[in-house]
Amino acid sequence: MEKRILGKTGMQVSVLGFGGAEIGFQGTSSKMVQEILSSALDAGLNVIDTAECYQGSEEVIGSALSHRRSDYYLFTKCGHGARYDIQEWSPEQVERSIDRSLKRLRTDYLDLIQLHSCDEQILRQGLVIETLQKAKKSGKARYIGYSGDGQAARYAIECGAFDTLQTSISIADQEALELTLPLAVEKQMGVIAKRPIANAAWRTKSKPTDPYLHPYWDRIQQLNYSFINGNLGESIGMALRFTLSVPGVHTAIVGTTKPGRWQENATMIARGPLNTEEFEAIRRTWKSRAKSDWIGQV
Repeated sequence: MEKRILGKTGMQVSVLGFGGAEIGFQGTSSKMVQEILSSALDAGLNVIDTAECYQGSEEVIGSALSHRRSDYYLFTKCGHGARYDIQEWSPEQVERSIDRSLKRLRTDYLDLIQLHSCDEQILRQGLVIETLQKAKKSGKARYIGYSGDGQAARYAIECGAFDTLQTSISIADQEALELTLPLAVEKQMGVIAKRPIANAAWRTKSKPTDPYLHPYWDRIQQLNYSFINGNLGESIGMALRFTLSVPGVHTAIVGTTKPGRWQENATMIARGPLNTEEFEAIRRTWKSRAKSDWIGQV
């Protein structure tokens, strides 16, 4: 699998990474996670991204893969404790979160610790940034990053404190292509694309029951890309290749609970980036149809 240098971190990361949200929220067993990820690691994946608030994700990853710790880069996020709707940004809370993550993941260091959608006001106060810098200095984390979108992400880049940016980039989420990515590239930051296939919200013929998918479903209906109405696998491949064709993107994080799905995705992206005509057609559609309030999705 193709690998790219993650900005100034120097980490050589696989262009396709594994996201730990689904296995946490769906309660996937350690045995199943081991099956999914062991085969992925064997085939070239080397990025695993999770978060404390992804319920049991950290524990199950630690249980399944701690014996192969040298085979992958381990990223996690802090700031929301056990649930995303609970914010915990004091230095003491962030420090405890990092320590809990280390214990759950069964490791003595993280390759990357990220602030999880911390708002701009809190970022500007500086205490959370100082806390991550302290974790880096102590060896608990090799690098520090910001995970989020919009003006908060813009400030995170401008302040110069972070090594990486994780942000929403997909056929249904392109705010970052103008607001943040050019500056992140200029600053030589590593760029991690989250939700690179927009949760494949178009895979159902009617609006999903899960309200979490509604923003992407609504956007896709209005964008009405021609390739969305064809073969589902082909359309997902097109969407994923679009994200990886965006200048500055180093790796795209995709989650799954199904063995074999990672290899299917890997096969799709083996075709390489979209050609200029395909890429620009998607960009033109976005620019002509996207609404001004279509901001990056958390």
